Formats: sequence, structure tokens, C-alpha cells
Amino acid sequence: MVLGSENKPFFKCCKHILNHLGQKQYDSFSLVAHSKSKDFFLVRYYSTSKLSKTIQNVRVRFAPSPTGQLHLGGLRTALYNYLFAKKHKGAFILRIEDTDQTRLVPGAVEQLENMLRWTGIRPDEGPSSGGHHGPYVQSQRLNLYKEKAKDLLENGTAYRCFCKESRLKLLRKEALRLREIPKYDNRCRGLSDEEIQARLRENQPYVVRFKLEGGPLTFLDQIYGPITLNISEREGDPVIMKSDGYPTYHLACVVDDYLMDISHVLRGVEWQVSTPKHLMMYRAFGWTPPVFAHLPLLLNRDGTKLSKRQGDIHVEHFKNVGYFPDAVINFIANMGGGFGKHQRKLFLIEELISKFNLKKVNVNSCRVEVEKLKDYNRQHLQHIMEHEKKLQDLVNQLKGLVLEKFTDKSHTDLSDKHLKKILLLNKDRMDTIYDLLSPHMNYLWVTPKVNGDIFRELGTDSEKVLPMLLSRLELLKESEFTKQKLASVLKDASSQVGLKYNLFMKLLRSVLSSLKEGPAVVEMMEMLGKETCILHLQDVLAVARENNKNHLYHSPD
Repeated sequence: MVLGSENKPFFKCCKHILNHLGQKQYDSFSLVAHSKSKDFFLVRYYSTSKLSKTIQNVRVRFAPSPTGQLHLGGLRTALYNYLFAKKHKGAFILRIEDTDQTRLVPGAVEQLENMLRWTGIRPDEGPSSGGHHGPYVQSQRLNLYKEKAKDLLENGTAYRCFCKESRLKLLRKEALRLREIPKYDNRCRGLSDEEIQARLRENQPYVVRFKLEGGPLTFLDQIYGPITLNISEREGDPVIMKSDGYPTYHLACVVDDYLMDISHVLRGVEWQVSTPKHLMMYRAFGWTPPVFAHLPLLLNRDGTKLSKRQGDIHVEHFKNVGYFPDAVINFIANMGGGFGKHQRKLFLIEELISKFNLKKVNVNSCRVEVEKLKDYNRQHLQHIMEHEKKLQDLVNQLKGLVLEKFTDKSHTDLSDKHLKKILLLNKDRMDTIYDLLSPHMNYLWVTPKVNGDIFRELGTDSEKVLPMLLSRLELLKESEFTKQKLASVLKDASSQVGLKYNLFMKLLRSVLSSLKEGPAVVEMMEMLGKETCILHLQDVLAVARENNKNHLYHSPD
């Protein structure tokens, strides 16, 4: 409901209740905004049969522009809207705001829907899911915006502006020269009806501007509390309908939110400065506004603002490098609050819904620390490996990645049993499954190049230890091929031939992986398994013997 001076007695009663309750949102009345200079008030009434902790008839929306990939900031907005809707048995709507046709990216809508689907955030209404309030793409709603802009022109809260772009550029240039805030001077607001009609007969192009009200306006932000802004000091009357027939964000979002029965607007704090503008527009239409809540900024670790141009903050990037949707969702949920004390425990989406509380969202900006995402993903990997079917799915995924990346797999054991063992041995140290494909783990999938000169580098004793080690390894059972047992065997072998243990480890590391550093040798051997280790040792011995033959054949008498 919109209350002005004509409804003062009723508003005084409402305001008295709200003041008594601390001007916070309750099931009865919620103060949305008031203007001191114009003496008008915006109040929202919740139609509930009795006081309850559950807000009724909740409808929220996620309204991205299809100008690129979905990034962490956008996903956080979508998630909080989704959690809020489901917490209060409401509806979550996806709306595509594509009125700026110059910035559209082909395929962006499909990619965005795919990423929401991947994370488990499924709209109740939207371009693909349909609904009773469509179309859900703004470029398909142009007639609605034209109609509503006409209503504002007719009731005198908007006007046609015929100023050319060259004049607007001069205004900006002059303001900068005078070190003033560049803004439109509202020149066309004062045009008479005769002047307007004359310009229309000449087919002069125009935009439609909305008349801002002077003076401060206070509104209740459900996260930041009372916010007072005087936007007319910093802005001229904003354009709400462009000359090409497309609305700007300000008109389109107000019209759509009202016609789609949106009850709460949860959006980034960067839109907080536009809220007075939108509230004035609601008043101009005579509509009840939704409740507004603005989410804190997400920042890089160095304190700079996240940018859509950063490829490593795109949701698809995290998907492509092996992060699980549950891990990404928990990571996002712990940026900005809403759940009380931060925890590193991995929650299911149903648990996040039950725990979410809009009043617990932080007002401070929060920094994106990817290390926390790694923790969540590691937890999820460990959880998967506790379930046989999910572990088998992980085995199949790993096998596919290995077959795709590596071609030389002559000694690679890709049996389900062996891959399962590798996954389980690495469950506490890998952040994603892709860690098993990193260069320092290539020895698992690629037969190392044998360097016969390694024996000469380490001394003649090294040539004696490998045959002895081979014979001992062949006597071990597969179940005995563990770090503890192998450590004992390796120490005995090096001691028996008098080879220093560190030199022996250097030899084995080279033989098994061609690496100079990496995991402990006994860990490498355990992961490779008995059969593969023996094959690698046999290969290097064969090359060494061949090198010795050639050396003897070519040596002088």
C-alpha cells in the first residue's frame, strides 16, 4: 500500500506500531520508505491470519543480464534468493534482463541456465520452466514497458526529453571542468505541451525521463537497516525509455517486479543507490513496492572488486577444473553470512535452506578465498568415496580423463580395482580429481623414460641393488604392497649392498617416475602397485644391460 498525506491517520497508526517494534519487518506491517520533503510513506502489509515466524506469499527473482558467464557474485545472488524462497515455501523466478541489446553475448542465457541447473538451483518459473507471469525475457515484454511509460507520461511523473547526445556530452564536459558531478540539468522537464507537440510533429527523436523528487528519502533495507539518500543531489532525471523503444533497467525492473508479484528483492548492494529511484516510481504508479534487501560485495583477496572479466571466478571454470556443485554452493553460502557462525562443514542444500536467515547476512564486504573452496571439495570427495556407487562413478570419470589426456599407457593399469585404490590413497590430499592428472602425478599414467646412465651417476653399487630389490618385491603379496612394508624392504636392500639410502631413493624415483622430486617413493610404489613397479624395474635393468654391452663392445683392448 502507498500512503501519503491523504492517509495520515492510518499511517500514524501503522508508524506507531512499527516504531514500537523497532521498524523491522514483521508479519503485520513493514515500513519500506518515507520522504521527509514530500511527506509520503511506503508501507507493506503481509496478509497473514496470525502472527508467525514464516513470511507468507514469498516470490523472489534472480534477474541477470546475458552479457557473459555466470560468476560467483551472480551465483551468490541466485543462491540467497533461492534459499529465502524455499525457506518460506515461496517461488524462485529466473528473469532475463536483456534490454541493453548492445551487450548481449550469444549463448549466454543457455549457459546461465546450465550452470544454475548444475548447482541445483532450479527456478520455479523462468524462460525454460515457464509460469503464469511470462514472458520471462524482457525483450519479449516491450509492449508492457511502452504502456507503463505512457501511464507515467499521462500522470505527469515522466516527460519526453528531446536533448541530443551532443548537448549531453557538453553538459558532462562542463561539469568535469567545474569539478562538479556530471548530471542532466532536467531542461526538457519544463517544456510546454505546445513545444512537445511541435517537436513530435517534426518527428524529433526523444527519450522518456522520470521526474525525481527532491530531498532525502529513507527506506528500510532488510540487511543494512534504514538508508537515507538524496539522489536528486547527484543525478538528473533518469532515462526510463530509450529512443529505440527499449526500457532502461529502472523502468523494466519496477514494472516486472510488480507484474510478477515479487514480494522481496534480494540483489547486490551496488543497486542500493537506485532503490530510492525505484520507490519513487512505485509511488508514481500507485503500486505497493516489494521489500528490499541488499547483499554485500564480494571482493578479491587483495580487496579489489570482482570483475566479470576474471575467468577464474566464473562458475563454469570451477566446474571444468573438478569442483563439485555442493562444494561451490557451500563456499558461496559462507561468503556474506546468513547462517550464523561460519563453519567448514559441508551441508546439503536442504540443510542450508533450513539454516538460512536473512537477518544474519553481513553488511561488510567479503573476500573470496579459494582455499576454503578446496576444503569443501575435499570433504565432498571423501564423502563420495564412502559410498560404493558414487565411488564407481568417480572411477569411471577418472578413467575417461586418463584415456583422453594420455596416449602412451603401455604399463598403465586402468582396471577399476586399481583406479579405486589410487582414489582412496589420495582422498586426504587431493582437492579435485584433476589433481591426479597434474605433472607430478604423471608417473601413474605414463611409462617413464629409462635413463641407463643413472647407474654411473650413482655408482656401481646401484647396479647390484635393483636385481635384489626385484627378487624381494616378487615375493611380496599384493596385500603386502604397502608403505610400511615397502619402507622396510627398501632399507634392507640398500643396507645389504652398502648403498646410501638417499642415493637409493634417488635411483628409484628416477626409475619409477623420471621425476627429481614428488611424493615419497614408498607412496609412489604403493599407488603404482606391485605389477607396474616390477615392470618398470625390469625395463630399466634391460636398458642398463644393453648399455653395458655396447660400452664393452666399443671399449679399446
